[in-house]
Amino acid sequence: MSLKIELVERVAAGEALAVVCREFGVSRTTGHKWVKRFKQQGHAGLEEESRRPRSTPLATAEDLVIETLKAREAHPRWGPQKLYVLLRRRFNEQTPSVRTIARILKRANKIRERRRRAPISVIEQAPTLVAMEPNDVWSTDFKGWWRVRDGTRCEPLTVRDGASRYVLALVASSTACAPTRKLFEQLFRRHGVPKAIQCDNGTPFISVRSRMGLSALSAWWVSLGIRVVRSRPGCPQDNGAHERMHRDVCAEVQAAPAETLAEQQRLLDRWRQEFNHVRPHQALAGKTPAEVYKVVHRRKLESMKYTYPKPFYVRRLDRRGAFAFRGDLCSVGLAFAHLTVGIEVVDPMRVRVWLCDVDLGVIETLPAVDNGCYEHSASRRPSHVAAVAT
Repeated sequence: MSLKIELVERVAAGEALAVVCREFGVSRTTGHKWVKRFKQQGHAGLEEESRRPRSTPLATAEDLVIETLKAREAHPRWGPQKLYVLLRRRFNEQTPSVRTIARILKRANKIRERRRRAPISVIEQAPTLVAMEPNDVWSTDFKGWWRVRDGTRCEPLTVRDGASRYVLALVASSTACAPTRKLFEQLFRRHGVPKAIQCDNGTPFISVRSRMGLSALSAWWVSLGIRVVRSRPGCPQDNGAHERMHRDVCAEVQAAPAETLAEQQRLLDRWRQEFNHVRPHQALAGKTPAEVYKVVHRRKLESMKYTYPKPFYVRRLDRRGAFAFRGDLCSVGLAFAHLTVGIEVVDPMRVRVWLCDVDLGVIETLPAVDNGCYEHSASRRPSHVAAVAT
């Protein structure tokens, strides 16, 4: 207020409006408006006025708002779309839109906000992995998708060996579990089973609503004796070398999309061949990944079996991811269907479930009939996964 008074008084004293406005840091349009109000109303004209519009031609009529709320009260479980159809029968073209109905209900507190469920499994620390030799650590991720010229979506799955930088797979696949598992089966039979796989928290690798964050794919990895290492959410730097490889794919392949998905796959195969066999890597002392990727001890897919300690009960989960114990049906989760788990009796009404050496947590069961069935089962962590010939 004092700024306005000083400005209009200096202009009234004969100073140039443009000079005074420049000094006070306001536009000349604003300065002319203040001077005009001062001349017409005096100091009262310099008071702040409401910025509310004088008319709102797009506002919904009051009777339509009332009828919308009445329809909601009559059908409390109906949403804006159903209410729109109902009101349309009465008001025809004057019916508010679906979004307008949603705003009316929200302002009247007629919409119950859904509470977001917090994730069960969260990673808070950056992973610490050191790949000393090939097949120690694999990293995997889906490259950001793009469309080829015929409109087909291309989202390559990439798999890379950490020690040699060798790109094991660069395939335009799907993020569904079944095709991804089939691809990994092919890689395991061709290159052997790695000791660890690093991935992010996306589909189909991780399910934050499942036990230990394991999805059907990563639970299968654990059953094969593979350690699953997760990056922190929203931290691509935790798998920085893999993301750096993705940047090369983006610049050298994605920048010029092919005509069809089949042609795009041929270009991806050509890029992978050059990356592995032609391109020298500074981190490898100028060698190519193919020169370094030499697997000496190859763990075969067919020879993977885990032996649980003797105090443990061993159960194979059904298609629903459940097992029968003490006359009760205990559910572990659909992600663990058809896998074999170890059951450690904690007390007469609780058991702890293990998938190899991964603790899946405690499950409550019916009371044990025989008190001796849990006396011998002291808390004992299973040993690390070992490959045993079947």
